[in-house]
Amino acid sequence: MAYKPAATATTPSAAALFEAHMQAELHADLEATMATMVDDPHLLNLGSGTGGEGAAGVREFYATKLIGQFFPPDVEFISISRTMDQERLVDELVIRFTHTQAIGHLLPGVAPTGQRVEMALVVIVGVKEGKVASEHIYWDQAGLLAQLGLLDQAGLPVDLHTAARLLAFTGKG
Repeated sequence: MAYKPAATATTPSAAALFEAHMQAELHADLEATMATMVDDPHLLNLGSGTGGEGAAGVREFYATKLIGQFFPPDVEFISISRTMDQERLVDELVIRFTHTQAIGHLLPGVAPTGQRVEMALVVIVGVKEGKVASEHIYWDQAGLLAQLGLLDQAGLPVDLHTAARLLAFTGKG
């Protein structure tokens, strides 16, 4: 499993920082993950409302909801676009995986369903003094729940796959 962002000609230090941060998360290394962050970070997963505030809150979130639960082994990351400056990095991507394990940051309290998932996601990373200061992560929670069979989309404006598939097909923002 690897997170490979879209090629970019912008600030390499922010890109290298976020790559180190993501690799630490993917390798379930809590200390290395926290070492990439400022002393008072915050993290918010808008789809599920999970996250943490301050070093203790973010550490607790990583320890109980993310590290070791990031994604199942068959996860695919498809990078669509990246936008950066000195203070912010924005990644747009599609993630595909089979829901074979608990994923506390996406689906708190939801037991594995065995269903295949394809979802579009946007990660906005605040950078301060060469470290990750914040992460705001957006996705379509209703579409995710419908794909898992946990939400009846009948009569709802829920797109199960089209948006993520169109993004993955075009491969560009």
